[in-house]
Amino acid sequence: MGLELIYEDGQTPLSEEEKEGLLIKTITTHGELDEHEQLNIEKAIEWTIRLKTKKEQILTEDFIKNLHKRMFNKVWYWAGEFRRSEKNIGVQWIMIGIELRQLLDDTTYWIDNNTYPPDEIAIRFKHRLVNIHCFPNGNGRHSRIMADIIIDLIFGKDIFTWNHSNMVKANETRAAYIKSIREADNGNIAPLINFART
Repeated sequence: MGLELIYEDGQTPLSEEEKEGLLIKTITTHGELDEHEQLNIEKAIEWTIRLKTKKEQILTEDFIKNLHKRMFNKVWYWAGEFRRSEKNIGVQWIMIGIELRQLLDDTTYWIDNNTYPPDEIAIRFKHRLVNIHCFPNGNGRHSRIMADIIIDLIFGKDIFTWNHSNMVKANETRAAYIKSIREADNGNIAPLINFART
């Protein structure tokens, strides 16, 4: 029996080839997968708490890949590697590196020129990162942790609460999160900032 996944609104389906990258072959359900991924993510968060990294190191492709690898390397073979398939969200996979470079350059500019308040910079970064959709899986969780790292290590402010949820399960909190993402897609970033701080 293979891995049977049921996707919630806003989740990105994995290709059959990507599913083959599952390292723990006893996982057969989405619930089991979520549990193993969450344990892996908690280890990555412990690593981020000890970070003493500067903006120039955080806003790099290497850092973004390294964080994803630390979040998912006990579960997925391809953790930390950019996707090589088209998804229901995100840029064409061959454009990931270019779009990410543009985002990193834009974010450096925003920070250096105080273009937006700190919360807005971190959330704008998160929103664009999730819309690039660098990886086969885990982009929402990865982008939220990146926003926390930016607000904490670059701006020295408290991390976001994200409504005290990891947003994996379908519930009212996830629905509000998806709604705020779609508002941001339409140019209104305020609901997503408010959600992150609720």
